[in-house]
Amino acid sequence: MHLYLVSDATGETLSSVAKAAMSQFPDVAALLHVTFMARTKTQIERALDMARESGGIILYTLVNAGLRQAMDEGALERHVPVINVLDPIIQNLATYLGVPARAMPGRQHVLDAEYFRRIEAMNFTLAHDDGQSSPGLFEADVILVGVSRTSKTPTAVYLANRGIKTANIPVVPNCPLPVELFEATGPLVVGLTTSADRLLQIRRHRMLVLGQSEQTDYVDVEAIERELTDARRLFVKHGWPVIDVSRRSIEETAAAILNLYYDRLNLM
Repeated sequence: MHLYLVSDATGETLSSVAKAAMSQFPDVAALLHVTFMARTKTQIERALDMARESGGIILYTLVNAGLRQAMDEGALERHVPVINVLDPIIQNLATYLGVPARAMPGRQHVLDAEYFRRIEAMNFTLAHDDGQSSPGLFEADVILVGVSRTSKTPTAVYLANRGIKTANIPVVPNCPLPVELFEATGPLVVGLTTSADRLLQIRRHRMLVLGQSEQTDYVDVEAIERELTDARRLFVKHGWPVIDVSRRSIEETAAAILNLYYDRLNLM
């Protein structure tokens, strides 16, 4: 069987529909031919001619009215079977909503300002992971501070995907924090903490994965308790809000931070 996919956009939607449909016919081998980003009637006619010669069928998503007309009329002339994948859905939605659809191919892939804001946030976050590039902390929207293994990096990446430029700084015993952290007044600084038992469990697992000895303060319960206590005192001293991540998923922690962030914006 020859299956032709024709779209005036990226063809992503059409490919997904075709794959789902063909999965219902496991005994049929389909030879796929694609024409994506179609812009001219010549491209439409070429696909129709190929389908006629091979005895194939065409599935298409053409938002442009002129290209749709060329496909439908050409199919009738050549006696080629064609299926318009999106039109029935769009027409029914337009009728239900009482508004006409906008004929814009690939509209779901438009690269708007929000998209570029997320890209910028991700680049910033990766460049300011684990205390890197501290002079740039002034440009952050959010700064996460906490002892090792309190989910700072994955939470920062999640926030970046929401367009929030997020830096994270580890609190390490006997290591001074960057002065920029205390001088930056624009970013929301959030302290992340957890329970000593939970942190011990996570750190022991990490040591096991790395094949390292457990005989260090990194996995000593008393040392961990001191770390957490000192970190919490730091947070309280500077008036930074604190989130306990012990029983929170990354998404839940990020949601709590976003609430703090937008509440702060509303007060500014």
